[in-house]
Amino acid sequence: MRIIFATGNKNKVRECHEILSDVADEIVSMKEAGLNPDIVEDGNTFEENAMIKAEAVHDLAPDAIVIADDSGLCVDALNGEPGIYSARYLGEDTSYDIKNAKILERLEGVPKEKRTARFVCAMAVVMPDGSSFTKRGVMEGYIGDHAEGENGFGYDPIFFVEPQNCSTAVLSPDEKNAISHRGQAMRAMREELVKRI
Repeated sequence: MRIIFATGNKNKVRECHEILSDVADEIVSMKEAGLNPDIVEDGNTFEENAMIKAEAVHDLAPDAIVIADDSGLCVDALNGEPGIYSARYLGEDTSYDIKNAKILERLEGVPKEKRTARFVCAMAVVMPDGSSFTKRGVMEGYIGDHAEGENGFGYDPIFFVEPQNCSTAVLSPDEKNAISHRGQAMRAMREELVKRI
């Protein structure tokens, strides 16, 4: 069984391997599969954008199981920003160091209890027969007053979780997968996938 993950993000593919390695014979990114569809993520929700990506890749590889995710950081004090625009926040090619610094700057002076935030991940799956489903995972936390940690990627250095009281960039991959939005969504997806195989 071949799974194509509709992403170019090596970190996401690695996490997918960690959770689905015993389910699939092969797990590859769309780039590794030689696919480069023109995808316009114009959905209004994480689920819609994930399904747009999965369907676009499925059109090019109808015999594979195609998985796509859309995930982001939602900060309550910033009216849910950056939300579905997390990857494109401050521009497509802006580094996460700059994005993280900007969020910290915008929250300067905001007390901890009002810095609540969550990571959301929607996973979309399109099966070879064309059937599809989505699953969602949510990790609650807060935005710290500084960046810390070398693990993880993206907004991990500024996203803090209780009871660990540290950023998700401090956690080991196993610790993060156990609680992360993507880990939750992937486990829920895996459960559904196993039923359908």
